[in-house]
Amino acid sequence: MELTFRLADDGADLPALVALYDAAARWMQTNGIAQWKPGEKDADHFRRRRLDGEVWLAESAEHLVGAFELWWQDEPAWGPQPPEAGYVHRLMVNRDRAPAGTGRAMLAHAERRTAEAGRAWSRLDCVSSNPRLRTYYEAAGYTVVGEQPFKKGAGGSKYAVTLLEKRLRD
Repeated sequence: MELTFRLADDGADLPALVALYDAAARWMQTNGIAQWKPGEKDADHFRRRRLDGEVWLAESAEHLVGAFELWWQDEPAWGPQPPEAGYVHRLMVNRDRAPAGTGRAMLAHAERRTAEAGRAWSRLDCVSSNPRLRTYYEAAGYTVVGEQPFKKGAGGSKYAVTLLEKRLRD
């Protein structure tokens, strides 16, 4: 599997990210996973994420096969924290084009980038009602360290998330 990674830009990447998110949300709905909804994230969302952190694209054979957001803080889920972690969000794969292992490769890239930034932990959260996703992250070396029962989402909705982290360096 040959994957390349690059930071998203404000040009054609923003509509491609929205399309990737919407496709992932439709797949979740089709498979009975109550998590993302098509239309929830627009180009402005990804533009803001680029300003606050990083948005990475994964490409294979010149096609977008995945993307993720890397934040440097995540108070809604983790509360105030010292600058010791990178926070992975919206790990998305193109199910029609992504080679097997793309999700794990994106996690590994996020972990490398986090370590390069001098941070010792990679952290993420997943909605507590999705045990399959929790198992996926645990198999990738993440450990459950708690739960945030009232994470505030878009539009003020509140939902429970499981908090996971992985030590990258001492």
